[in-house]
Amino acid sequence: MAVRLDVNGAVHKVPAELAEPEVSLVHVLRDGCGLVGTRLGCGANQCGACHVLIDGASVPSCDTPLWAAEGKTVVTVEGLAHDARGAALQQAFIDLQAGQCGYCLSGILVSATALLAREADPSDAAVRAALDRHLCRCGAHNRIVRAVRLAAQRLREGIAA
Repeated sequence: MAVRLDVNGAVHKVPAELAEPEVSLVHVLRDGCGLVGTRLGCGANQCGACHVLIDGASVPSCDTPLWAAEGKTVVTVEGLAHDARGAALQQAFIDLQAGQCGYCLSGILVSATALLAREADPSDAAVRAALDRHLCRCGAHNRIVRAVRLAAQRLREGIAA
């Protein structure tokens, strides 16, 4: 069965060996579409590394079956640069050196993009709540919160990323 996915604004044909309905989206994205920015962490929806946007909502792709993404718009960390919020976040993370090892950042950037789409001026508490399910073993949480707030500020002020 052939499956087509709209990922980052392009249509991807999923290879037949990966097109089984219960195959997880993270495997299709990485192995079928060649989009390896989405990380496979725990594989059990516990770490947040694999988050992608599906129709604008941040979801864990490790336990999202392929069939749940069919006919919907998927955005991975690679696609965030084409979104003003995603680009502003990426620049703020660089400017504030918000990441350390970087493994968790793709999922965090995706969820932060969804947050800024819902809320233009999130408080520290709102940022922490939105990113609560994302594990960062490096302990960069405070820098991450500051980077999200900086990106929000820049977006409100019209400062390009």
